[in-house]
Amino acid sequence: MNAPLPLSANAAPAATFVPADRIRSIGVSDIVRISQAANELKRQGQPVIVLGLGEPDFDTPAHVLEAAQQAMAQGDTHYTALDGTPALKAAIQLKFRRDNALEFATNEITVGAGAKQVIYNALMASLNPGDEVILPAPYWTSYADMVLIAGGVPVVVPCSEANGFRITAQQLEAAITPRTRWVFINSPSNPSGSAYSAEQLRPILDVALRHPQVWVLADDIYEHILYDGRTFATPVAVLPALRERTLTVNGVSKSYAMTGWRIGYGAGPKALIAAMAVVQSQATSCPSSISQAAAVAALTGPQDVVAERCRAFQARRDVVVAALNASPGLHCRVPEGAFYTFARCEGVLGRTTPGGALLRTDADFCDYLLREFHVAVVPGSVLGLAPYFRISYAASMADLQEACGRIQRACHALF
Repeated sequence: MNAPLPLSANAAPAATFVPADRIRSIGVSDIVRISQAANELKRQGQPVIVLGLGEPDFDTPAHVLEAAQQAMAQGDTHYTALDGTPALKAAIQLKFRRDNALEFATNEITVGAGAKQVIYNALMASLNPGDEVILPAPYWTSYADMVLIAGGVPVVVPCSEANGFRITAQQLEAAITPRTRWVFINSPSNPSGSAYSAEQLRPILDVALRHPQVWVLADDIYEHILYDGRTFATPVAVLPALRERTLTVNGVSKSYAMTGWRIGYGAGPKALIAAMAVVQSQATSCPSSISQAAAVAALTGPQDVVAERCRAFQARRDVVVAALNASPGLHCRVPEGAFYTFARCEGVLGRTTPGGALLRTDADFCDYLLREFHVAVVPGSVLGLAPYFRISYAASMADLQEACGRIQRACHALF
């Protein structure tokens, strides 16, 4: 038997992957990381309740499923127009007309693989290195990372609980510089559940209007999850003079329980929309043909399911808020929309757990809840504002009641 040949002295060393600089400052979403940790505990047999993900627990409506099945049966399984089929763009036009009294031409509308891609496309199409994006905090964690990937600089403006976690006109004015390119307005908000009325939006938008380099990105993805009879307000409808500097982003994920279908859309000036299409053409190309057919049915079909599910979310909100406010060391304001609570946990910091760990931060408290009481929530520090934590109440009432009971027991154990 022949002896193995010796390795050449000139053999190449084992390759080491070096990430690009633009990736080193970010990582996998902290929310995803927390969910992964919770799922690992589940695999170990622990009874973990995950309240970290922003995903409705309802099923996609039946008529939407039927539309997708029909599209497949008809062979609608090929590439579509780059940024949305004519049928879906027409449905989006109908939606804006029906819900917001706004008119957009087809070349002012774009469709992407989720609202997240629409935002990403806009940032990639508009930001130069060093351009600034104002993010009222707390904010959805992906906003800041997408800004960084696009070469921009996130400018975080902490918003007080006393003002409902809303940015003020004075705060916005102070944050604007010659490098400011965008200000994000997310209403109702992930993670705080705060919503802006038209009267609250107007002075903020007036500030943006005075600065011609500043554009507004309105993330309206939770538009239809609004409580207590409140009326939704979107920036373009509140201040039409900003229309040529506003991108309105929405989608079907939250209102229609279609997170996995990956359809989001945006409406704005045609020059911006065209630039966003260039970005998309070199990334995902067109969105899924089947998902687009399903989205048409969602936007144009019966809307009663949206209101019905909103009522269910409101009932869950009330249970969670009451339970948190009955927990020693916690305080939770009543959110106006979306399906999140953002509770202050300052009162438990400095306490020691039964296991002997000192709780110094909101992240410590959330880790305590996960490791010792098997409830997964998201610390406010990863969402731009501490010491808070976010609960997604897009879960069954039974799970919410059990989780809230565990949180109460966890808090009592600290006192």
